[in-house]
Amino acid sequence: MLDPREFNGERLKAARIYRGKTIAELADDIGVTKQSVSLYENGKTKPSLETLFKLISALGFPREYFYEEDKKEIKTGATFFRALLTTNKKDRLSQEQKTKVLSQIYHVLNQYVDFPNLNIPLLPLQASDIEKVAQEVRNYWSLGMEPINNMVHLLEKNGFIVSAFQTDGNTIDAFSQRQETNNDDFIFVVLGSNKNSAARRQFDAAHELGHIILHDWFLDLELLTREEFRQLENEANQFAAAFLLPKDAFIRDLIYPNKLEFYVELKKKWKVSISAMIVRAYQLKVINYNQYQYLMRQISKNGWRTKEPLDNILQVAKPTVLRRAIELLLSNGVLSGDMLMQQLSNNNISLHKSEVEMLLGLDEGTLNDSKSLPGVVLSIKNRPNQ
Repeated sequence: MLDPREFNGERLKAARIYRGKTIAELADDIGVTKQSVSLYENGKTKPSLETLFKLISALGFPREYFYEEDKKEIKTGATFFRALLTTNKKDRLSQEQKTKVLSQIYHVLNQYVDFPNLNIPLLPLQASDIEKVAQEVRNYWSLGMEPINNMVHLLEKNGFIVSAFQTDGNTIDAFSQRQETNNDDFIFVVLGSNKNSAARRQFDAAHELGHIILHDWFLDLELLTREEFRQLENEANQFAAAFLLPKDAFIRDLIYPNKLEFYVELKKKWKVSISAMIVRAYQLKVINYNQYQYLMRQISKNGWRTKEPLDNILQVAKPTVLRRAIELLLSNGVLSGDMLMQQLSNNNISLHKSEVEMLLGLDEGTLNDSKSLPGVVLSIKNRPNQ
């Protein structure tokens, strides 16, 4: 017997986009025409019981999901993707939809847990002053001129909601999205877990911070020319380099800027890739163009374009706040895994446990287990907001 509520075509569309499927692909999966899927999504007709079960199987969402409506209105700004020009639009839309679902889960958890408040400088910044901007952000967060050992922790400490999950393909390294809910701002940063490099993750996180600080979140990126988008990416890269490698401190460390092996030692300190440090040294005019080209040729010769020295030693920073929020609730008996899933369902977010674990960066089976993690720094609210 079907649910007495109405089938929600918008939820079908959301689930299809979430899975990175076109209408034609979904139609092939369930054995109907493209026109039929379009009618389902636009609420013109409802799928039969047999077709509904096929949709559930093809998309991997529980039946209840297709009969719910989103409770919170979430306004989203531009979603900044690294390598937008080489990323399939279908993949980008999939990641945007996953981030929307992640935010819905976050708002349920926020009823129970005190998360860090968003803390970013609101400065009248201009992209032409990127070096100055990066130093201003360092000053605002009292970072001095020292290396940043963990960009992920820095973002989480300052109220950014960070997760890491498999992004589709190899062209999406990271992306960030600003959201507004009930007049409050939330910034989500998703770091792809496809590439296991601590230095790459550091730079990816700093790059997304660059977009957040420098760029207009109400831009329609689809309307930008290739040249305009490249400029945004270059500015975010310049910010990341200046933020991770502050000018004066980094120059003082460039004792042997022409020796490739020396950058391996610097990588231990600054937690930035060798190639990025060489680019920074060139931009700071510590090395000339010929020296820069020579070092880059040496990187290619050594096979360091894909894997550098220390990549298998430096520990990849992982987001912890969402994971620890779940463990805090489980270990204190506030919610069990099943109770959490019920709370999500009560808020019209019916999902499978494995989906929630993936979005929150949890170990598989966490929601079936109540083992606690050490070092939980969050606190439970007196009682959830209803």
